[in-house]
Amino acid sequence: MVDLKAKPFYLTDGDIQWVEETLASMTPEEKIGQLFIMLDRKKDPEDEKNLIQNYHLGGCRYENESAERIYEQNRYYQECAKIPLLIACNCESGGNGACSDGTYVATAAACGASGDDKIAEDVGYVSGVEAAAVGVNWNFAPICDIKFNWRNTVVNTRAYSSQTEKVIENSLAYIRGMRRSGLAVSAKHFPGDGVEELDQHLVMGTNNLSCEEWAETFGKVYQTLIDEGEIDAVMAGHIALPSYERKYNPEVRDDEILPATLSPVLIQNLLRGELGFNGVIVTDASHMAGMTGAMPRSRQVPGAIAAGCDMFLFFNDIDEDFGYMMEGYRSGIITEERLNEAVTRILGLKAKLKLHEKKQNGTLIPPKDGLKAVHCAEHAALADAAAKRTITLVKDTKHQLPIAPETHKRAYVIVVSNPPIFRGNKEDPVKDMIRSKMEAYGYEVTMHRSYYDLVLEEGISKETLLKSVLIGSVEEFKAKYDAVFLFINMSGYAQANNVRLEWSVKHSTEIPWYVQEVPTVVISLNYTNHLIDVPMAKTFINAYAPTEPVIDHLLKKIAGEEAFEGQYEESVFCGRWDART
Repeated sequence: MVDLKAKPFYLTDGDIQWVEETLASMTPEEKIGQLFIMLDRKKDPEDEKNLIQNYHLGGCRYENESAERIYEQNRYYQECAKIPLLIACNCESGGNGACSDGTYVATAAACGASGDDKIAEDVGYVSGVEAAAVGVNWNFAPICDIKFNWRNTVVNTRAYSSQTEKVIENSLAYIRGMRRSGLAVSAKHFPGDGVEELDQHLVMGTNNLSCEEWAETFGKVYQTLIDEGEIDAVMAGHIALPSYERKYNPEVRDDEILPATLSPVLIQNLLRGELGFNGVIVTDASHMAGMTGAMPRSRQVPGAIAAGCDMFLFFNDIDEDFGYMMEGYRSGIITEERLNEAVTRILGLKAKLKLHEKKQNGTLIPPKDGLKAVHCAEHAALADAAAKRTITLVKDTKHQLPIAPETHKRAYVIVVSNPPIFRGNKEDPVKDMIRSKMEAYGYEVTMHRSYYDLVLEEGISKETLLKSVLIGSVEEFKAKYDAVFLFINMSGYAQANNVRLEWSVKHSTEIPWYVQEVPTVVISLNYTNHLIDVPMAKTFINAYAPTEPVIDHLLKKIAGEEAFEGQYEESVFCGRWDART
């Protein structure tokens, strides 16, 4: 059974008494309900009350809204619950993961580029303060994946590094910052993403490292965090680790290899056994194809708990999924011992967070005046400092920098982003922000009109298409503009296994025909691997995020007012020799 006095619980005798008494008082239905974490998308109070009370849910996740609304939502969640809820968020880059008006500080990739772990600690600190302010008590971070494969866009900016030690250092720093707010933390995505390029939202991932390679990399990360007692939970990914499956069962067939979320070998033998993890294990989102493609839903739901996971993240149809879990318990797929063990860990985490005591004294949700911490001046200053330290000059092989309004006043600006359907066919707010920032800085800005822009303005026609693909006179362009700025703001997941730069139309005028004609600066505002699609760029910068502080410092650095402080890894060149030229 679970040792609640050991790491990561460290419970007192009084805490353990509450866990044991609560467990003993629960019906099988109440125990089953504790296994589920809902995703609240409907935002309907009656529906929320029904789910929490009639299905006895153990935890909640939600869609982001303003801090004010999330605070009231989380207060209502706790009011509805008989046993205090674990309320979780995804604060990977700052408080913006807890509420829509929270403070973005830096992605993990930006933290890694900073050269030390200070930015990661600041991210954890801001994440914790702002999440706690809105009533969150559990954060699904840090991300402990290792970016071995530059093609992997799921963890491209969410992983700290391709270097194991840097991942460990930044993960520990992030946790230090987070701990100052008392939230529970989860390491993810066990057994580790970043080795291949596939997206577990679409297909079961595979970590193809040997047992020895895994132990020296991902295993070392998890072992360090577990040994130091720094993580309360581990999120299991829909990622297979065939080498360990075959280590424990040499006769296993390929079609029997399962993602960690459904694998007793990876959960019980490796994570619990070899690594000695005693805390809560939660599945990654259960609607992802990496899980749904492994077996029928009726087997997945109880199968995850039987495999050793303690909590099941999200449901499809609650009546159906709850029924699948109950039937799994009644049929013996989930044994009484396994169910009690899972619920003990869940209650143990709640006790560690003192949720039972807070419920008694009415402090499950903090005072509302704590919302003033959300995007406060201190946090904005930390975000500004992160932007200043992390922006990375990858190359300037033709020595075109500095490019400033005083020397290159007439700027032609191209912003390539995801198709407008992603933003409801409305104007791109990032594009507008870039224009206003550059004009305020002193440039005379001409914004490129892509095919998408022209269609929104003029409709679909042959003339619109021709405007999008005909370059016109090169000499006239050179006489008209002093510099070109190409901003790439493309990202995504759960739609394609690999997200690459995509121009708005075939043979588009956006394509960098101009790099040999006019000084050109190419800036990625998101992924670090976009150089694969513009290797001809002679000046390339990774800026990591499309935020105002980033653009402010970016312009200063391009103009030579500030030094570039970020450090790139070799993977930014994507294995192409010409990307270095």
